[in-house]
Amino acid sequence: MNPVQDITSPMTPLERRATLALALVYALRMLGLFMMLPVLSLFAEKLEGSTPFLIGLAVSIYGLTQALLQIHFGLWSDRLGRKKVIVFGLLLFIAGSVVAALSTTIYGVLIGRALQGSGAIAAAVMALAADLTQEVHRTKAMATIGASIGLSFGVAVTAGPIIANWIGVQGIFWVTAVLALLAILAIVYVVPEPPKSKKHRDAEVVPEKMSDTLKDPELLRLNYGILVLHLILTATFVVVPILMRNAGLAAPEHWKVYLGVMVTAIIIMVPFVILAEKKRQMKAVFMGAIVTLVIANTGFIILSDNLTGIIIALGIFFCGFNLLEATLPSLISKTAPADLKGTAMGVYSTSQFIGAFLGGAVGGWLYGKTGVTGVFSFCVLAALSWLWVSMHMKPPRYVANLLISLNALSATEADKFADAMLQVNGVEDVTLHHQEGVAYLKVDNQRLDKTQLQALINQFA
Repeated sequence: MNPVQDITSPMTPLERRATLALALVYALRMLGLFMMLPVLSLFAEKLEGSTPFLIGLAVSIYGLTQALLQIHFGLWSDRLGRKKVIVFGLLLFIAGSVVAALSTTIYGVLIGRALQGSGAIAAAVMALAADLTQEVHRTKAMATIGASIGLSFGVAVTAGPIIANWIGVQGIFWVTAVLALLAILAIVYVVPEPPKSKKHRDAEVVPEKMSDTLKDPELLRLNYGILVLHLILTATFVVVPILMRNAGLAAPEHWKVYLGVMVTAIIIMVPFVILAEKKRQMKAVFMGAIVTLVIANTGFIILSDNLTGIIIALGIFFCGFNLLEATLPSLISKTAPADLKGTAMGVYSTSQFIGAFLGGAVGGWLYGKTGVTGVFSFCVLAALSWLWVSMHMKPPRYVANLLISLNALSATEADKFADAMLQVNGVEDVTLHHQEGVAYLKVDNQRLDKTQLQALINQFA
């Protein structure tokens, strides 16, 4: 690393290559998981031994194994090596895809989907990205990888029905295996080898600090929120494909609906994201998006036998879902202490996958016992509980994370540097971890005096 950091500099070519390659790896894996959402319940109906509960479980069981293993994969990557752990996780994903592709019973698909989720490489990918980027560029790298997940979701729910029409749902499992193989090739041949690996508090879970995040009421509210959001998502995808088919829309045509509602929802979402972030109306926009989920699921109950009504409700749902999916990670980043962001995100991601698992399992069970009304009434109640929890949320601080290297400074110099940085306009908090060579800052980008901060960096370097 250069002794003098330029906080306004672009990424180096190596950093860009690493970031884009890891974003691709993450996206390829998530594309494989998400492509099954809009088609799996229709496919699983025809499998030997299927019941509504097992169909729902097939949709969501990947979330259980992902939740159980993702933090462990990150910790294993500290000891065994980032690339080895990521490749192993992708091999598990390939094995699961092959098992599911060859299965003729619902139980085989369940085993395959559970294996897919067990390749829980998210934390290891983030840690490798941290190894390969300078502190001042870390946030940009993480944001790029995060954006790849949202893009892969939008592409997957549209592409899933198209590919299923061409080569069948079992063919999608083969496609997901090929995508994971491409991800392995990217890890081995495209992603640079890190000069060294170390613990990164902004990107990884610190086990001894886990209790701190679990005691924070604001973080707990956000964790509950992502759990509910993905619970509703998977419960919706257990039922909505069946509803559209029963209302007269053939399965090969479902992609047109998903494409239309996703594009419309993204267009509608953009001004609200600007309102939330730039105009600093985050809580109001956030609460409004939760209300949108309540409206959408109520619409599913009332209009479950009307194709136009189902499509309208689905469009409303994705307006709320996409907005919440974009704002929740931002809220976690704003709320968590800068040096506990990795731990907070680890708990948050675990909550997300627990929600995904519960949504499919409970949604499938309720569909078998009570039909459509039971599933979406459950979703309405879940969204209302989240709305109530969020009413007590404190308005967030509009701060971003910024990391500064301390590698060239002694402990005494680092303390002086921290005190000086706190005097810079826009710097809200500074947390030093001199033994790790990093200062973790919370900054208000609208007020941050980058010239003054850069002058300090130059002075102390």
